Amino acid sequence: MRHYEDRGLLVSSRTSTGYREHGAEAVGTVARIRRLLGAGFNLDAIAVMLPCLGEHPDLPIGMCPQVAARIRENVARIETESADLARRRRAIEKLIALR
Repeated sequence: MRHYEDRGLLVSSRTSTGYREHGAEAVGTVARIRRLLGAGFNLDAIAVMLPCLGEHPDLPIGMCPQVAARIRENVARIETESADLARRRRAIEKLIALR
């Protein structure tokens, strides 16, 4: 959570002894961050997307322009990586066939 705070994704306050305190909304924010990380987004992309998301981490992501653009970019990157993996698999299969 400290890392998310350092990146500006999470807000906390400090106690008189210097301990961090997070409000109840931090649980939902962390859940949204983890959900987006699991979908392959990096923290820079999440920083752009997070303000557009709703209050409920399990609901579909809102489609403000920033979110829609980041999702399209991520899908394009995944498609490129998938095509590259398929090409590499074919190359490996050809090598195996040479045996």
